[in-house]
Amino acid sequence: MPEKLQREILDMLARGASVVEAGNYICAHAERLAPGVLCSIVTVDHHGFLHPLAGNSISKNYCDALDGIKIGPGVGSCGTAAFVRRPIAVKDIFSDPLWAPYRALADILASEHGVKACWSSPILQSDGRVLGAFGFYYKQNRGPSQEEQMIVAECVDLCSLVLEREHIKAENQRLAYFDPLTGLGNRANFLRTLETVADRAAGPMAILLVDIDHLGRLNDAFGHAAGDKLIIQVARMIAAICGPEAVFRVDADEFAIVIKENPDAELSRISGEILRSMEQRSDWAGEHDTPISVSCGGAVSDASRLPDVPTFLQQANLALQHAKQTARGSFSLYTEDLAAALMQRFRTLQSVRSALAEDRIEAHYQPIVRLDTREIVGLEALCRVRTREGDIISGGMFMDALQDISMGYLLTERMLEQVASDVRYWLDEAILPQFVSVNVSMADFDQRNLCARVKGIFSPHNVPLKSIVIEVTESVYMDERNRYVAQAIEELRTAGLLAALDDFGTGYASLTHLLEFPVDVIKIDKSFVDRISDDRGETIIKALLDMATGLGVRIVAEGVETTKQARNLARLGCSFAQGYLFGRAADRHKTTERLRAGMAKRARYMTDQHALGS
Repeated sequence: MPEKLQREILDMLARGASVVEAGNYICAHAERLAPGVLCSIVTVDHHGFLHPLAGNSISKNYCDALDGIKIGPGVGSCGTAAFVRRPIAVKDIFSDPLWAPYRALADILASEHGVKACWSSPILQSDGRVLGAFGFYYKQNRGPSQEEQMIVAECVDLCSLVLEREHIKAENQRLAYFDPLTGLGNRANFLRTLETVADRAAGPMAILLVDIDHLGRLNDAFGHAAGDKLIIQVARMIAAICGPEAVFRVDADEFAIVIKENPDAELSRISGEILRSMEQRSDWAGEHDTPISVSCGGAVSDASRLPDVPTFLQQANLALQHAKQTARGSFSLYTEDLAAALMQRFRTLQSVRSALAEDRIEAHYQPIVRLDTREIVGLEALCRVRTREGDIISGGMFMDALQDISMGYLLTERMLEQVASDVRYWLDEAILPQFVSVNVSMADFDQRNLCARVKGIFSPHNVPLKSIVIEVTESVYMDERNRYVAQAIEELRTAGLLAALDDFGTGYASLTHLLEFPVDVIKIDKSFVDRISDDRGETIIKALLDMATGLGVRIVAEGVETTKQARNLARLGCSFAQGYLFGRAADRHKTTERLRAGMAKRARYMTDQHALGS
């Protein structure tokens, strides 16, 4: 290869010349050395299709007709040379079988250039991959001369250098802006596209974020290969709905979609189609039998002004987080009301985080009584936060914190430690009732070690696990997507603890679950107790009591506030209840006084009974 030509080409590229300009320079050089010959360069893409690159002597009509033809063993001179990776000389393009399917191309060459023959040589990358083909077109029925072979050998080597540099440049560009797993644009590409669209927007636009629910669990259980397969399937599904150019993989389990036209309607349509498609793709679980869902969050920019991209993206993120926290597998749209609610949630989490750090989390206990004797048979431990000023905040005021994955776990940890200490104290004082119940949330089951945690906390205090009841809300226990919840509960029951189903009847009830996942206690929600005076409410409670008797499960009525409610429950056969009528939740000191008073009352009753019997 002449060093002078190589330096000239490299200097052109260094000064910013395009690969097309470099290719035309090489073709012009070859045509000067081989007078009467027409020269062209074509490239081959990753899918094996030909694309004209350079050669000003060849007409646009021919280049347009050649563009997009797939290489193969009988595809003219260039297509065959690229496929077999060796030079192909065709002395008569009208009679050679390689050109038979491409007579129209031959006619263009003949009519516009007087070409009768074509000799093509493959351009190969250093690793052997074909990059393109270098063609000589003759106006006579002939093949290459020895001198022409030397010229082409030099030009092909230089073309290989130029195209490989361009390939590396394009590959670096692809790696910088495209996700290697799905082929979609990556986060950098998304942000660049979003900035560009926002700058050009003549009206509102929308962002839709799509998050694969619990991808980490799938990776942990079945390996990252299973997770990658799911990511690819979800990516293809989303791309089929709204076009691959509008979809980006912006995180391990998250996709983003930029919607430029008719954003309100399209946001609703696309999110709806995605969620429906996920519901219909049960086959994606495959051999793992793991239900798959996605959560979606979207935002629409203000029509009156161009969107501020960071704020716009934050709004979509807030909507997505809201969907994930409140109803996984659904779509949430950003609104000002949603922003206010999320801000309040953030303040609540910050407040609870401070309370944890400053040891202001307390366990308060509400009595559970026998309805016939009003004897305290159990206690429910309820989480309370004491403010810096000494006031008490009930659990209902920081419910978001209890549902937060990291915060809920820490709150339960603190509650279990306090309950273990308090139960040990009452055991030592010989005033412990039959059981103490502690609430756990989905955040605790997500850790996959609840039984070990419970045993690890109560064991140092020498507290028998049979005196502890783990309460799980119906919304957690009945979630079919989390079968490991039932497995964890069975593990706890095997260890000696009892399990209670809280808030029964609040909207998730499925009686078949009670057959699959047995519990020891069912707590009837306050909403039923409030309606016990009407026929429908009484009928439902009576049916629940009959069912519990048949299953050998104890029933506790929650939220009992009036004597009339207590009487009606007792009349229907309910044995246990809790509520303000029997006492509000209190700290350990006041609860200890209650337990001692209850023990004294029972002692007097037993004494009286003994005296009557004598």
